Amino acid sequence: MEILIIASLLIAGIILLLLEVFLFPGISLAGIGATVCLVYANVRAFNELGTWPGVITLAISIISSILVFVWFMRSKSLDRLALKKDIDSSVKQPESATIQVGDTGIALTRLAQIGNARFGDRIVEVRTTGDFIDAKTPIIVERITDGIILVSPQ
Repeated sequence: MEILIIASLLIAGIILLLLEVFLFPGISLAGIGATVCLVYANVRAFNELGTWPGVITLAISIISSILVFVWFMRSKSLDRLALKKDIDSSVKQPESATIQVGDTGIALTRLAQIGNARFGDRIVEVRTTGDFIDAKTPIIVERITDGIILVSPQ
C-alpha cells in the first residue's frame, strides 16, 4: 500500500510540474502542489520504507522528471502553441526624421522650452536650447538628440 501511495504522489507531482511549466508559468498552485507531492513522496519513502528504497525513490523522481521534460519538449505538443506568423509591418517614419542640423524654419507657437515649428511644409515639435522663442520667429536646428529637435533663434 505504501508503494502505491508513493507512486501516485510521484505521478501527481510530475503532472503538476508539467502543468506549472507549460500552462501556468510563474509560481502558482500547480508548482507548489508539485513540490509538495514530490517532496512528500520522497520523505515518506525514506521514513516508511528505509534508506535504500528512499534513495531509489529519489532517483526515480529525478530521472522521471527529466525524462518527462525531454519527451514533452520533443513532442509536437509545443508546435500547436508556438507563434508561426512573421511580423512584416513597419513603423511609419516620423516627420522629424527628415529634418537635418542646420535646417531653418519658423516657430509656429511660443517655444517655452517646447512648441511647434514649421520646416518647409512639415510641422514638428521642437525644443529650445535656452531662452524662450516667440511665435513667428525664424529658427535654426542646432542638434538632434534621440529624435528631439533642438532649435535656437536665427
